[in-house]
Amino acid sequence: MPSPGVRSAVAHDPDQPALVTSRQPGAVALALLRAGHLEPALTVTGLTTALAATAGRGAIGTLLVGCAVLTGQLSVGWCNDRLDRERDRAAGRRDKPLAIGDLDGRTVSLAAATALALCVPLSLASGWSAGAAHLAGVAAAWGYNLGVKRTAASWLPYALGFGLLPAFVTLGLPGHPWPPAWAVAAGALLGVGAHVTNVLPDIEDDLRAGVRGLPQRLGRRRARALAPVPLLGACAVLVFGPPGPVGPAGWAALALTGALCVAVVRPGGGAGDVGSRRPFLATLAMAAIAVALLLLRGRALA
Repeated sequence: MPSPGVRSAVAHDPDQPALVTSRQPGAVALALLRAGHLEPALTVTGLTTALAATAGRGAIGTLLVGCAVLTGQLSVGWCNDRLDRERDRAAGRRDKPLAIGDLDGRTVSLAAATALALCVPLSLASGWSAGAAHLAGVAAAWGYNLGVKRTAASWLPYALGFGLLPAFVTLGLPGHPWPPAWAVAAGALLGVGAHVTNVLPDIEDDLRAGVRGLPQRLGRRRARALAPVPLLGACAVLVFGPPGPVGPAGWAALALTGALCVAVVRPGGGAGDVGSRRPFLATLAMAAIAVALLLLRGRALA
């Protein structure tokens, strides 16, 4: 149940425009940005934009990639918060603008629809095949929000969405080449790792709310053991997949990722370790290493 402060903050119907008309436009804009999952949206946008730049998409092409990915990510974030409003309210999530009444449902729904509408032409501006690849990934993310996250296939939208990002980049190059298999595999593995890592801190709350994706079905301990596996796999694919010898940076990244993997799965010293953020932070570090390797391999995509 929400805390007393949350109940008082959301006492009015959250779909009534009066909830936000008394607020300054700047405050509404900031609340919208928070509801759009800005941090992960900017992270994915930055990664894909940098990948496009290193792959040779040029200034305009890189800008189009960044704008398309950002609008797609924001649409997914707003969709997520709109659909999860009641669950976030029941869990007392003070970091969710919809749950505490800083936004009304219609505003967020309109923002999600507008971002999705902008994402379509921005994606297709890179070409039909590239645009179709990106829009398929965005559709997978919306599918996750609309119900797949409650099933054992909750990992699949992440695998599709992240796996198709290299295709969005390369299919917009002259000749529209499909990315090498190692890039697609690494992106998909990175997506699965991101899914499990993202869910780790909230598994108990999700189960109480009836969300039974793959990590929730596994439980915290087994999900914690699973989280580093796809990230280690992504790192290995990025080290050994591209042609040419493995350089010192590749070996160092693989060794560091392996050490972090051991730190994640190694049992802690007490029961409190189950709820520790150590596994979550370690898997985030592994994801960062995989992302860095992907960017270093960007020139090998085409």
